[in-house]
Amino acid sequence: MTSKKWITISSDDKNTFSGYLALPPAGTGPGLVLIQEIWGVNDHIRAVAEQYALDGFVVLAPDVFWRQQTRTNLGYTEAGTAEAFELMKGTDFSQAAEDVVTAIEHLRGLSQVSGKVGVLGFCMGGQLAYRAAASGMPDAAVSYYGGGIQNHLDVAGQISQPILFHYAGLDGLIPASAVDQVRKAFDGQKHASIHNYEGVDHGFNCWGRPAYNQRAAALARGRTLVFLAQHLAG
Repeated sequence: MTSKKWITISSDDKNTFSGYLALPPAGTGPGLVLIQEIWGVNDHIRAVAEQYALDGFVVLAPDVFWRQQTRTNLGYTEAGTAEAFELMKGTDFSQAAEDVVTAIEHLRGLSQVSGKVGVLGFCMGGQLAYRAAASGMPDAAVSYYGGGIQNHLDVAGQISQPILFHYAGLDGLIPASAVDQVRKAFDGQKHASIHNYEGVDHGFNCWGRPAYNQRAAALARGRTLVFLAQHLAG
């Protein structure tokens, strides 16, 4: 069984925000900051945090929307999705990326973290994981269908640590041209890996959404676990 609870993180501007901490059964392990989709640190994201904790990681899912409302927990209904998009529109992504870096620093300082610290994000969180990687703070980064990364390729050269990208072949929010831009930005860079999952749509990892695809989710998760084991363990 995992141990889980909400903890308090101090921000750079002397405020505080929450993060959902899930500890592995062994009590210690490498660190992993898990970044939410636009529905907040909801039931699904907390379950994913616990899933990675069962794999031996000390997982921290920061509340990205805390400057607008705290501990957002939205469902995948029409109303929940509408509210989620409004929260995303009200988000300062540069500030949110700084908060993610703060969460990485906080996690690295916990006594339960015995190895390196990575960052993994979905959707909006995928972009924030990429931007956090550009800060140099995480030891490795994973981005699941990170929207808008193609608009921030000016910082791609700042990423020297291992980074893994997962994209959906039928993504209605991230066109193939955007994926091609990301691929070209990292062309020939051995520290970057990009996987495209044909025949699936944006959000294929989330079992609470219609786009969920078990095969693609399992394959991407397997690749992610191998990647994290290679770059965070020890």
